[in-house]
Amino acid sequence: MRAVAVILSVLLFGAARLPMEHALAETHRQLHFRAVDFNLDLREQLGQLGFVAALSGFRSLVADALFIQAHVAWERTEWGRVLFLFRQITTLQPRAVLFWDMAAWHMAWNASTAAMNDPAQPRLALRVKTAREYFQLGKDFLERGIKNNPERPELYEALARLYRDKYEDHEHASEFFAKAAALPGAHRYTRRFAAYELAQCAGREREAYAQLRALYDSGEQERLPTLLRHLKELEIKLDIRPDQRIPD
Repeated sequence: MRAVAVILSVLLFGAARLPMEHALAETHRQLHFRAVDFNLDLREQLGQLGFVAALSGFRSLVADALFIQAHVAWERTEWGRVLFLFRQITTLQPRAVLFWDMAAWHMAWNASTAAMNDPAQPRLALRVKTAREYFQLGKDFLERGIKNNPERPELYEALARLYRDKYEDHEHASEFFAKAAALPGAHRYTRRFAAYELAQCAGREREAYAQLRALYDSGEQERLPTLLRHLKELEIKLDIRPDQRIPD
């Protein structure tokens, strides 16, 4: 009878906890919380005291210390170590947008440029291959950063720049500039940049023209040289009637 009573108590306790755990999980989901992965790699990197500090709630301090180490590794062009450290930093502080942005910048811009100019690799094809691998690492940081911070426009804008500048993928660049523009706190230029990139996508000229014309009609502050150039090019390409074109 005692064993039955214990089992029933455990079952009742578990049933009582389910609504609480469901509510907590829902709160975490709404806050876009991702649990820190305290694995062996992190334990080896932080050392015993650092790992204990992270477990004790000092994740911010540990991440800042690792960020300083990553800066030193960058100055020494130790790209493998920069990558390793930023993976740990972003694991510790997934809601810190700066860390995701810096990690992507180091990989997709700094490390890729170093790979393209590597004097130790005479073959261009291999330099290009390595550079593109660094592009992908930067892209991965930004995509994971967005999953953890979907309400922040900075990472969408950074991903749009990566698509534009490194992949020359105007369609995806337009998509992510537009996503950034739709969020509170976005820079005003992101809406223009979304239209600029769309204007370079074959088959989407009319959509781009509509967006650019809407910006033009919104006021003098939007009538910048690049916007005017794209508009005039699309007017010719789409054979817009002369009386509907913007003035020279």
